[in-house]
Amino acid sequence: MKKILLPICALIFSLTAVPAYSHFQMIYTPESALEKASEIDLKLVFTHPFEAGHTMDMGTPSEFFVIKKGKKTDLKSSLKPITWKSLTNSGKAYEAQVKLRGMGDNVFCLVPEPYYEKEEEIYIQQITKMVVNTAGFPTDWDAEAGLPTEIVPLDKPYALWTGNVFRGIVKSNGKPVPYAEIEVEYLNHKPLMNHNEFSEDAQAEAPQDSFVTMGIKANVNGEFTFGIPRAGWWGFCALGAGPAKEYKGKELSQDAVIWIQAKDMK
Repeated sequence: MKKILLPICALIFSLTAVPAYSHFQMIYTPESALEKASEIDLKLVFTHPFEAGHTMDMGTPSEFFVIKKGKKTDLKSSLKPITWKSLTNSGKAYEAQVKLRGMGDNVFCLVPEPYYEKEEEIYIQQITKMVVNTAGFPTDWDAEAGLPTEIVPLDKPYALWTGNVFRGIVKSNGKPVPYAEIEVEYLNHKPLMNHNEFSEDAQAEAPQDSFVTMGIKANVNGEFTFGIPRAGWWGFCALGAGPAKEYKGKELSQDAVIWIQAKDMK
């Protein structure tokens, strides 16, 4: 009987086991380094970027703002609800059109409503940053945004060649998080801005599941370094780095996310 049960159990496991790719809150726009200020389109999507997989429904964001030359501007009223289509489903997301002015760094910050992950019975809140620069004039890219948790970049997140490294410090209430656990994913499917969906064409192929979501750790000072192997957008998520650990009586993973963009040298 044991000889029969073992193959059956193995078959059931192989049919039901699904790789758990990481959630990533996105603030996306096609280009992070602009020659001059203009109106830009932003898409706020909570999804699985490498696989363009399951997209989660976003609730109403708690905060959405931009920091420019130390000044914080509330952008929450600019948000419009949309439906974003992944390769497997559709989910509630948001978009915004923002008029950039002058030269400098525009640090976009999102504090989303916590998302309840039923399978894990926990809430996830990914506090996210993304920087758009105009005219190459640096201002705020390395400044702290005053978020509960954030990744403070040590390299300009919009001025990276393929093969450069990206360095950052994971912080919680302004203090470094020693040995923070960080997940890294590549935006492997191009977002089609006019259609609110991912392209079906993948830019890279992972040889094994551990290459989809890469895991790195910060050092004792909360600092980390990542070598950039390919041009495009890369997301970094410091898991559970935030001070809040509970929401509505359940465990909360308050994560810090930052997006960077690398370019090939021609």
